[in-house]
Amino acid sequence: MMMSLMKAHNIKKVIVSPGTTNVSLVVSMQQDDYFELYSAYDERSAAYMACGMAAECGEPVALSCTQATASRNYFSGLTEAYYRKLPVVAITSTQHPGRIGQGFQQAIDRSVQPVDTVKLSVQVPIIHTAQDEWHCNVLINRALTELRRNGGRPVHINLFTTYSRVFNQNSLPQERVIQRVTYFDAYKNRLPEIPDGVNIAIFVGAHRKWTVEQLDVVNAFCDKYNAVVCCDQVSNYHGNYRVNVVLASYQWEYNTPAMGADIVIHIGEITGMPLRIHAKEVWRVDPNGEIMDTFQTQRYIFAMEEEYFFSVYADRATGASDHTYLKLWQSEAKKISEALPELPFSNAWLAKNTLPKLPEDCILHMGIYNSYRMWSMFEAPGSVVGYANTGGYGIDGGLSSLLGNSLVTDKLVFGVFGDLAFFYDMNSLGNRHYGKNVRIILVNNGLGTEFKNPDNRAYQFGDDANPYIAAEGHNGAKSKKLVKHYAEDLGFKYLSAENKEEYMENLPTFLSPEMDSSIIFEVFVDTKEDTEAYSVLSHSHTTVKGKVKTEVKKVLGGEGIKTVKKLLGRNRDF
Repeated sequence: MMMSLMKAHNIKKVIVSPGTTNVSLVVSMQQDDYFELYSAYDERSAAYMACGMAAECGEPVALSCTQATASRNYFSGLTEAYYRKLPVVAITSTQHPGRIGQGFQQAIDRSVQPVDTVKLSVQVPIIHTAQDEWHCNVLINRALTELRRNGGRPVHINLFTTYSRVFNQNSLPQERVIQRVTYFDAYKNRLPEIPDGVNIAIFVGAHRKWTVEQLDVVNAFCDKYNAVVCCDQVSNYHGNYRVNVVLASYQWEYNTPAMGADIVIHIGEITGMPLRIHAKEVWRVDPNGEIMDTFQTQRYIFAMEEEYFFSVYADRATGASDHTYLKLWQSEAKKISEALPELPFSNAWLAKNTLPKLPEDCILHMGIYNSYRMWSMFEAPGSVVGYANTGGYGIDGGLSSLLGNSLVTDKLVFGVFGDLAFFYDMNSLGNRHYGKNVRIILVNNGLGTEFKNPDNRAYQFGDDANPYIAAEGHNGAKSKKLVKHYAEDLGFKYLSAENKEEYMENLPTFLSPEMDSSIIFEVFVDTKEDTEAYSVLSHSHTTVKGKVKTEVKKVLGGEGIKTVKKLLGRNRDF
């Protein structure tokens, strides 16, 4: 993998120092005419040689050394390279990290480097699983793309080895290459081409409010290409090409053909949407230029603003799209949503019956995790802006974030939180800055319902999961008085409901902007009905093939499925 990616990133000059730990790399490069090898028995001298070589030829130069103090002698030369912005990659070979500090010869800690020696240091482990292989590919790509970034600087790759004596590979693997594309590439007309006739999914994670300019350029792009914009409640795109993919993504017994995208353009940040889209190739667009391989098929990172990316590609296109991909998504989404039966009284039912009634131009903040999931499966008015704490993805600060939203706007700010998330952050309700524009739904089922869903690892333990994993029985154990007294003593108006009729009766008051205070609406639901609703939603559309796969998974279990996937090839859908 190391050699294959060095070739892909045009790194052929290597200065080698003697040693045992780097034998596998060095002897392999010796047998490959692509690499130009130079010998230096002194690592300090080797690093300075690399500086001179890189400065003169303008190409990246690699260093290879063994373990122990050999690598320490690179520091002076790497410091020189750092301040001269020279593209030098130091590849240090090492033993298993568990040996460090355990009395083994030459096992030293290379996890931390002086700040002015390398721009990036990565630790590349030994590969045992497909996940390891993906991880190592990303690490090496990150390091090698960093060599030329923003003028260039040295990087460090610490390569773990098993001291293998087997050298029977006749060819290098075709490794996935990730490349960084910049404004300069656009200026030089070196942008990757979008082939004709491909399906493009613009996958939008958590995204700030869209500007008019952003909306216009994305719509212009979609006008020209066969593209859709895949969204959930915090994507906040509400243009003509929006498709809410959440409900379709949760169909465990139906794999919609709309999930097949030739190119996924990934923008925005961490999302709660299941990553069910089969992305043949991902183009990440982010001005920070960092590799973020969420779908594990990233090909490019475009280090530029979204507006620039979409406007440039829209201008490059000729003609207009027939929008077959958008029509497919719209048809599939309609088919799945129309198959939904009546839901039991649950968080999902609240979402389905509240979202369409939200006032225009309001804000909606959803708690992690169940509320965010359920309230993303249905659509709100297009002017509603959605938020959830998807950055750290914790349940601990939702009410405080909602408070922050409310203090800088006159809009109504709605929030929906499960009981664990609500009580975790309930002290923020005592903040003296609360105004009249906050509306909070507390979905109280007495525990963490996330752990009661069939796809959660704790589900198999049934009620045994309740006392410790799902934290049942805290905070008054669904007391009818606790939140009421707390809310009213702090000046909130308090509403409550225990069934659909009571909820719908109180909903107009809850949604009304004409109130003298903020409102807390406590809704008591049964966790079994919450679980049932989730099951109904995730099986609203099924196929015979999907049902068979579900039954096979039940029989084989997790380890059995892994074995079958390995036999069939890990990219097979199972």
